[in-house]
Amino acid sequence: MNPQPSLTYLRPEVAKLKERLVEFIESEVIPAEAEYHEHMKHRHEDGTEAHNSRWSMDAIPPCLPRLQAKARKLGFWNLFLPPRLLEEPHWDPSILGKVGPSNLLCPSVTLTYREYGILAECMGRSSELGAMSCNCAAPDTGNLEVLIEFGTKAQQRQYLKPLLEGKIRSTFLMTEPAVASSDPTNLETSLIHHRENSNSTYTLSGRKWWSTGAMDPRCRIGICVAKIVEEDETSSSNENNLHGQHTIVLVPLPNSRVKLIRPLQVFGYDDAPFGHAEVGLENVPLNQEHLIGGLGSGFKVSQARLGPGRIHHCMRSIGLAQRCYEMMLQRSMERKTFGKYLCEHGSLQKDIADSFNDLNQARLLTLDCAHRMDVSPTGPRGARQFISGIKVAVPALCSNVIDRALQVHGGLGVCQDTILASASAGMRTLRIADGPDEVHRRSVARMELKKLRLSRNTEPQQQRSRL
Repeated sequence: MNPQPSLTYLRPEVAKLKERLVEFIESEVIPAEAEYHEHMKHRHEDGTEAHNSRWSMDAIPPCLPRLQAKARKLGFWNLFLPPRLLEEPHWDPSILGKVGPSNLLCPSVTLTYREYGILAECMGRSSELGAMSCNCAAPDTGNLEVLIEFGTKAQQRQYLKPLLEGKIRSTFLMTEPAVASSDPTNLETSLIHHRENSNSTYTLSGRKWWSTGAMDPRCRIGICVAKIVEEDETSSSNENNLHGQHTIVLVPLPNSRVKLIRPLQVFGYDDAPFGHAEVGLENVPLNQEHLIGGLGSGFKVSQARLGPGRIHHCMRSIGLAQRCYEMMLQRSMERKTFGKYLCEHGSLQKDIADSFNDLNQARLLTLDCAHRMDVSPTGPRGARQFISGIKVAVPALCSNVIDRALQVHGGLGVCQDTILASASAGMRTLRIADGPDEVHRRSVARMELKKLRLSRNTEPQQQRSRL
């Protein structure tokens, strides 16, 4: 009997693709980081001139379109798209063209979730430019998947195609400052439903924050989670079905009724000109054409979006932590204390061994989860417990690695001269983004207990009594 291929196995064509991707990231993307930082160095949040602003079209670093053109040419474009979304009825050839090597909207090689995980680790080595250069960056990846799976033909023509082409960007409007948004039933942004004869119109009102991409001057679409409120009923009319209260709507941007209240900083980093925003939705008029997935389907659509997004975060995180680990190894062989190189001290050797183990644990947990998504008949839905599991484990493991690397670098590690400080800030934030650790632990535990209860219900009475 032939053994199952290992979690790190790649088909020959994928192995060649990875080899080219590694070369691209190391020789072109990572060196371009300095160009990006230099471009942003003298720009100010409230620039008196448009070209001096951190959020203007002029702020888009020239290296980015250059890298994107090269990535498209080399076949690294839209690699995140899974096989299930490249098939009809999701992929509409009349809008997006026939799937194949000649269609630049499609991946040059169709990858499984597991295979993409291995390549996403390569992209993650440059957290600022790697995924974005290949049109594989959040929140666009999740929004693209939503539009492919649930979008109407009109929505796909107007927004999906330019997103796939990399001509525009998008944002996802879910988290709210006024409520604990880790419980989606708390969300208060309202979508008031107006019924006029046989026509329906809607008014969207509320406040969101941590809307990644909203500050980007190329952002042309927001995908928003809102609670349905019938105009002639109270907001509590659907309290018996909390998950059925929410709907996903598409918000065209820029919009006079959508206010970018302020850019948000992550431990002092504003990620300009891409950035995160606090957003005011001030009675935004919408109609039936702006609904995604129909009324009341917000929870289902959100989960379909967030599942793959969570594993993408983990995949890229491992690449970033691996780069920091390599920096730690290099540093330990160059610096001396008390007459010995750092790597000759027992305490540092322990850090190296622990980091080696943490990285391998994170990598194999993530690839195992991706494999389960591949083989499950329901895709990501069938691997929910494992997605929640890695969303807790991987950021923690990668944070440990980055923190050790930062410690070895001393004062250099906490300043702006290396990636270590920003890597540490980003990895700590990931324990909150896309659901905090506590929510994912709760999900894992509840699914474990559910399996036990089901097994107990199917066992003979005598066996149950022994438990």
